[in-house]
Amino acid sequence: MDKRIVLASSNRGKLAEFSALFAESGIEVVTQVSLGVEDAEETGLTFVENALLKARHAAQATGLPALADDSGLCVAHLHGAPGLYSARYSGVHGDSAANNAKLLQDMRDVPTPARGAFFICVLALVQHADDPAPLIAEGRWHGCVLDSPRGPGGFGYDPLFLPEGQALSAAELEPAVKNRLSHRGQAMALLRERLRHDIG
Repeated sequence: MDKRIVLASSNRGKLAEFSALFAESGIEVVTQVSLGVEDAEETGLTFVENALLKARHAAQATGLPALADDSGLCVAHLHGAPGLYSARYSGVHGDSAANNAKLLQDMRDVPTPARGAFFICVLALVQHADDPAPLIAEGRWHGCVLDSPRGPGGFGYDPLFLPEGQALSAAELEPAVKNRLSHRGQAMALLRERLRHDIG
């Protein structure tokens, strides 16, 4: 495998997490934007479809193996919303403050037992744009939606997410702990295992 993988995202938070997760393997993660590649149009109806669309788009444009992540927060009380639209829940893509404000508004007066939610991450790794056997890995991180933000770390909805079995929000956890527990960390561990198996 090429020692570089293009990450089909311009999200700095994701780049930092993926770079840390790949650090031991000696693989350099570069963003598609650093290679002049624009975001793919996310027209899929599931996280898997969108991850594959993004990975194939980045591989086609760069000639490199490509890794894409499609992830979001699914809240039971909201029938799975924000879901696929997590990054643009408020109507503006990538405005975490506005997305969090909308989520808090939509969850106002909802009692604690009904605030269940999970983060989901689907990773798709393709060796080339037409790869017929992409590696797919999924992770889910269960917890609940807090009634106010807590913590300065993480990104996205992390300040509003209290993981199961934790006293700290996702934004209060140490990065190394979050990387191990999170939906993305789970998916990454599974992907690494599959890579080891496939490469032998």
